[in-house]
Amino acid sequence: MKAFFENGYFLSLLRRDIIQFKQNTMNIRPRRNRKSSVIRSMVEETKVTTADLIFPLFLLEGEKKQVEVASMPGIYRYSLDLMLKEIETCMDMGISAFDVFPVVEEHHKDKMATKSADSAFFYLKALKKIKNTFPEACIMTDVAMDPYSEDGHDGIVRDGEILNDETLKVLGEMALAQADTGIDIIGPSDMMDGRVGYIREVLDAQGYQDVSIMSYTAKYASAFYGPFRDALDSAPKSGDKKSYQMNPANRREALIEASLDMQEGADFLMVKPAMAYMDIIRLLKDHFDLPIAAYNVSGEYAMLVAAAEKGWLDYNQVMLETLLCIKRSGADVILTYFAKDFAKVTRL
Repeated sequence: MKAFFENGYFLSLLRRDIIQFKQNTMNIRPRRNRKSSVIRSMVEETKVTTADLIFPLFLLEGEKKQVEVASMPGIYRYSLDLMLKEIETCMDMGISAFDVFPVVEEHHKDKMATKSADSAFFYLKALKKIKNTFPEACIMTDVAMDPYSEDGHDGIVRDGEILNDETLKVLGEMALAQADTGIDIIGPSDMMDGRVGYIREVLDAQGYQDVSIMSYTAKYASAFYGPFRDALDSAPKSGDKKSYQMNPANRREALIEASLDMQEGADFLMVKPAMAYMDIIRLLKDHFDLPIAAYNVSGEYAMLVAAAEKGWLDYNQVMLETLLCIKRSGADVILTYFAKDFAKVTRL
């Protein structure tokens, strides 16, 4: 056997095969397009900019208040005076879209979320002030009962059941009150059946045809929402949200929800959460022509921040990679608590 391998004829065949391999395949070298940062940038398929991002903000009642969310280091709840300064700072950094959520104190809450449509309530007055101060900004709002409800659910609760059709009227009044403030995008996050169509009809009937609807189309009953509920003090007082938010096990159901929302007049289709649901983002992107949004939620933010604080991950690198991968999966718009840090890093 040793003599065979030392045989000159065998070695010549081996050399011939190597030469033929090089001739057939080695003229194709993908690494040539990776050899420098300039070339890598030229052939980069996916790019994220601040124009892709919406920055969620939490609004407190009162003045001169800035309270960090304990489970979301670096994210704060602001009173209006300080939120205006925060928005100005963000806009100077290139962030021009904001989703403003109200932190509603317990004494304002009731079973019918009546404060959500009260034009004298601090949240609605603040929205008008924000939009008047920054008319060039895109201001998005959230439509659901849970911030205002003493039950902590997204719909009316009766005998432990979440009532779908009865809730639509409340949601319609809430959406109309928000549209009255001059905001740009309504975000129904409640997951009641038919709410997009109902809200669209209410808005159109009152002359708000230009107010967009970014539907929380595929909003899953996820364990990643915990820090957000801390920020708003809006966790359910009893039970859970599994009877109206989607089962994380289901994929085809997202197509049903998206088809209904599109027919009912949605302008954007959202997937929430983002990181663990990139297959759903891609699914909707491949099947619908509407812009696809993804909500990079509080738990996804918090776990990366915590790992970085432990020294286990490089915060800037994982933040950039996370947003890039969400965009690559098909998201046209990303709601993310990383928005301000992204702007800082990419401006350097």
